[in-house]
Amino acid sequence: MPATLELLERLVAFDTTSRTSNLELLEYVEALLEREGVACERVPSPDGTRANLVARIGPAVEGGVVLSAHTDCVPVAGQPWTRDPFRVHRDGDRLVGRGTADMKGFLACVLAAVPRLVEADLRRPVLLALSYDEELGTVGAPSLVEHLLATQPRPESVLVGEPTSMEVVTAHKGVRSFMTTVEGVDAHSSQPQRAANAVVAAARIATFIADLAEERRRVAADHRFDPPHTTVNVATIAGGQAINIVPRRCELAWEYRPVPADDSDLLAERVEAHVQRDVLPQLRADTGQGRVETRPEAFARALGSELRGPAEELARELTGYRGPDRTVAFGTDGGHFQAAGLSTVVCGPGSIDQAHKPDEYIEVDQLEACDRMLAALTERCSR
Repeated sequence: MPATLELLERLVAFDTTSRTSNLELLEYVEALLEREGVACERVPSPDGTRANLVARIGPAVEGGVVLSAHTDCVPVAGQPWTRDPFRVHRDGDRLVGRGTADMKGFLACVLAAVPRLVEADLRRPVLLALSYDEELGTVGAPSLVEHLLATQPRPESVLVGEPTSMEVVTAHKGVRSFMTTVEGVDAHSSQPQRAANAVVAAARIATFIADLAEERRRVAADHRFDPPHTTVNVATIAGGQAINIVPRRCELAWEYRPVPADDSDLLAERVEAHVQRDVLPQLRADTGQGRVETRPEAFARALGSELRGPAEELARELTGYRGPDRTVAFGTDGGHFQAAGLSTVVCGPGSIDQAHKPDEYIEVDQLEACDRMLAALTERCSR
């Protein structure tokens, strides 16, 4: 346990808030692994400012277990922290700091377990899979999963260590977010026939998205979730310059969070069909000009239950969890592993109720429970 606490302090000290580099943290992890004789490999982001990391402990055989963690955390700007968010402060049984729960606590436990894993006579490998920019919509996960499957023997199970209070989560919703930009033609408001009103076009798109929200509320039911359906949200709309100018440009941010059975491109395709069929002809009616472009912003795949798949059975065995299957509303990298055919569950220390908040914390007994889970994993992979 002392090693876990020391590692957590070091990890929290790295400011890896989303959209900033995680390379300094990865250098620290790489040095720890190198000291134990563990080879690892980076998977750089397209611009090279961030990276994923893959490492294997144990033999190059199939049937191993992946421990998945993201290295980024959410920003602290504008939050009323009562102490330095990038230092761990102990408050009784709580360890306060940005990322303690989400999810550097799990990563600290994993790194603390590395010496024990190296010393063990592993018959099946344990693979470490660390991603970047998960908080922005699992940005690094697709290339991480692709690289892992291309370079390592195929694993049997994936444990994603997001904060679940060490309970086994078998399903979560996905996240799809978009920015739609409408470009029209501006003109004096007394001459609207010479213009193409971008705000009106964006409003028509927003109304269609709102109608989709009501439709999904009625038809895509999965009562394991709260709410028990795919949610659709029009988040922001911004456009126009002044009361006497027909607006030329408008931006519309929107998202949907699908239940597993509803996780597809269908809703985005229906919005695009509406744009092409109804919105663009009206936008271009007077001037013949105007365009609409929708850009994906975030994409986290949903995680579906596997009916006691290998990952769930493993997690229940390692933790002793005997409760019912759990679902959560937040997204994780896990959906990308599952989409690649790997059995996946989410199970890690800390509570999502503390994540993303000022004075985020994790309780010491949660880290202790995670340490025990990883000790049990070491024993199991040595059989």
